[in-house]
Amino acid sequence: MSEKFEEAIFAGGCFWGMEYTFKKLKGVHSTKVGYIGGQTPSPTYESICRGDTEHAEAIKITFDPKIVSYSFLLNIFFRLHDPTTLNKQKNDVGTQYRSAIFYFSEDQKKAAYQEKEEFDQKGGFEHQAVTEITKAPTFFEAENYHQDYLNKNPLGYNCHFLREDYKKG
Repeated sequence: MSEKFEEAIFAGGCFWGMEYTFKKLKGVHSTKVGYIGGQTPSPTYESICRGDTEHAEAIKITFDPKIVSYSFLLNIFFRLHDPTTLNKQKNDVGTQYRSAIFYFSEDQKKAAYQEKEEFDQKGGFEHQAVTEITKAPTFFEAENYHQDYLNKNPLGYNCHFLREDYKKG
């Protein structure tokens, strides 16, 4: 990775919809979907779906911080899914669909906690965010057919939509 780029990893339900939105943002250099936060080495989609691994479906974003800030990406993350539901996004249920931020630096950790606090204050939900914030362990890339899935399969399942910015209120 070039020195000018940084990485972010978010889990917020099915990784297809997360990737579809983040990939379109100016300043995002690349995205990869995969698995993170579990105990099983080399997880597969099948093992994730069985609930055997404790991994979450996640997206790794490589971005240019001179064009898009990490804080802006966090804001999109919180607006793109329901961070108040534990292990669930719409019809997707299981620990692999949990809300999580995996940070690489103390600056990212601080920004993640700050954004979560702002969401809790202004998010417009009945409950507060259950988003876990954890130092990034190993990220395992998902199988190739999952990469850029909704661009390859425009009629595929997507449970994500970008809500209005909660910071306006």
